[in-house]
Amino acid sequence: MSLISQFLGDETFDPFLSMINKCPVLTTPTDWKETSDAHVFISDLPGLKKEEVKVEVDEGRVLQISGERHVDDEKKENDKNNNYKWHRVERCRGKFQRRFRLPENAKVDEVKASMENGVLVVTVPKQEVKKPETKVIQIEGN
Repeated sequence: MSLISQFLGDETFDPFLSMINKCPVLTTPTDWKETSDAHVFISDLPGLKKEEVKVEVDEGRVLQISGERHVDDEKKENDKNNNYKWHRVERCRGKFQRRFRLPENAKVDEVKASMENGVLVVTVPKQEVKKPETKVIQIEGN
């Protein structure tokens, strides 16, 4: 049963929602921790290469992690002379996207990303947020 079905109390089986709930590459599980120096995002992207993942920060201070897992045998499947057939397909394929609104103290011009063994680590350094100064206004008059 999918998470949505559980929430709505609907016992109807939805294979698409069931696949998304079980597929880490489509849901892209991501941890976000804050240290004294940075915001660190850690995403599990099993089987993906860094060339298949895109990390962006837009002007609205939104960090976006996106990409796509391709079918390994896509070209072979389209070949009419292939000599095999699929018996079971359980590995997840498709596009994914996660978006996070960055806090005011994020240095969006200094974001760094690294990827090793299917784990993406995006580090967003922090800066001191300037607190608004209070200006005392003298009241004129008697």
